[in-house]
Amino acid sequence: MPLLKSGKVVDDIWAHVEDGHELSPGGCFTVSLGRFLSEHDQLLARNRSIGVRLAASDDPALLEPHLERLHLIELSFPKYTDGRAFSQAQLLRRRFDYKGEVRAIGQVLRDQLRLMIRAGFDAMVIEEADAEGVYDLSAHEFSEFYQAASDAPDSIFEKRHRKKQEKAAE
Repeated sequence: MPLLKSGKVVDDIWAHVEDGHELSPGGCFTVSLGRFLSEHDQLLARNRSIGVRLAASDDPALLEPHLERLHLIELSFPKYTDGRAFSQAQLLRRRFDYKGEVRAIGQVLRDQLRLMIRAGFDAMVIEEADAEGVYDLSAHEFSEFYQAASDAPDSIFEKRHRKKQEKAAE
């Protein structure tokens, strides 16, 4: 399945290592939250790119002390009706100020892409033949929003209010 980053299909250099499996000496890999929490000293000491895969039920706050050292956090959409990863992304971006890559995996649907971008995802694995075209349509479908989000901290209401204040000051 294609990996979309910033609207472009890119090669995925990351591999997920299941619990109980040996880690390779090199490369970029992700592990489960449980494995990361139990082995974080050893994993971070490797000086390799490390990431964590969160299940929908995992609490991203558990990663807060380690966020500066993590390069990737994968958030899972186990089924299309489960939106907990949206909340996890918002927490990572807005509350914990995570600057690394937030990737959507699992059942990622084309009609959710714009919402994913707004929630703070910057990469997604999607099962679409024309992934770039789908992203382009979704990412630019709307120019203004009523709610603030990770991609646009000002809502349309705040922008209108500021504009009225500027006109009144003239």
